[in-house]
Parts: sequence; C-alpha cells; structure tokens
Amino acid sequence: MEKNISPKNIPKEILPSNNYISEEDRNDLITNSNVVKFSRKDVIFKQGTRTSHVMFIKSGMIKIYKEGKGQKTIILKLGTAGHFLGLISIFGEDTFSYSASAIEDSEILFIDINTFKDVLNRNGQYASYLLNVLSIDNLYIFDRIMSQSQKQLPGRIADIILYFSEQIYKNEEFEFPLTRNELAELAGTTKESLIRTLTEFKNDKIIELDNKWVRIKSLHIIKTLSRIG
Repeated sequence: MEKNISPKNIPKEILPSNNYISEEDRNDLITNSNVVKFSRKDVIFKQGTRTSHVMFIKSGMIKIYKEGKGQKTIILKLGTAGHFLGLISIFGEDTFSYSASAIEDSEILFIDINTFKDVLNRNGQYASYLLNVLSIDNLYIFDRIMSQSQKQLPGRIADIILYFSEQIYKNEEFEFPLTRNELAELAGTTKESLIRTLTEFKNDKIIELDNKWVRIKSLHIIKTLSRIG
C-alpha cells in the first residue's frame, strides 16, 4: 500500500459526481482527501474496524466480502472504478460490517468522513444521489441472498456468469478475475460443485471455458437458467 497523490495534486475530475456540488465544496473535499495505491490481495479495510473515510474507487477492482464463523467467507459483490466503497457501513454504523481487498492493482480515493458529511448537509441533490447509490447496492445484495437461498446450483452459476458479462465487463467474452475458491464464495457453493457445474456448462456447449477465460455461446440458455433457478 502506498500513498501516491497528495491533496493538492488530486484532479477534480476524479471526485465522485462532482457536478452536484459547488466549486468551494469540491476544493474542500480535495483538501481533505488523498489517493492510495493498493496491490493485488492488499486488504483495504477489515470487518470490525472503525470507519473514518468515504472511499471511492479510482481504478482497479475490489472484492467486498463478509467473514463468518469457521473462517467461512461470502463475497457480497465486486467494486469497480467509478463506484463508492463501503457506503453501507459508513452511514449505518461506526465500524465496517464487512471487509474489502484488492483483486488487482487499484487506486482508492479516501475522503475524510466528516468533511464529506458536511458537504452532504449543504447539498441536497448530492445527498439524494447517494441515497440512490445506497439503494442500488442494497437491492443487489438482497437479490444475491434470494438467489443463494432459493435457486439451484445451475441457476446460481448462471447468475455469476451474467454478473461478470453484463455488469462487470459488459461483454460475452471475459476472464474470471477470481480464483475458483472465490467464485464458489460468490455463488454460495463449494469449489468442487462450482467446477463440476462449469464443466457441465462447457460440455453442454453453453459456454466455452479455458481456465479463467469464458465465452458465452448460448446467452439465451444462461438467462433461462438464471430466471428459472
């Protein structure tokens, strides 16, 4: 982890949705911010630690996960460039209720939480925008919980493939950025069951699969499996 950009060198363009706030507020946020570089696998924050900053992903990809008993982990979602990180905990309680780590080399904008809240208090439109962001994040997590509790394994694996295809990469051909263990944590299953199901998808010519590389051959079948569960 390395601090690499001092506040005076932070470009205004990287501030999240800065068109909602005044020039004075933008300068205030920049003065009380810094960009930190994280290498792959670096922990950004740990479950149970105190919240002190609002975080915004400048570049890279972040894994957001919940740690349970017996070292069991559930991956809640992935964060990508242009998105906030940890808003649910920041505005809900004093400590983080989940952890985050870098999947790839990443840069995170850290904004002092008190400065950020002051800016929100002065800008109703910006506060409304953040409520919308929080709602989208919460609804996605609710959908993930419903998927894991109600869908059969092929439906859950189809959900994961669609998630990477439609939300992360916006392409029907991509590489999984996670290990097989992490993919299993995202799908709420075991590594063995995940591998078996992906192999079945490959044998049924629903996808092409070569290690982490995936190409969807039948988007219709993937969407049908996702829908019927």
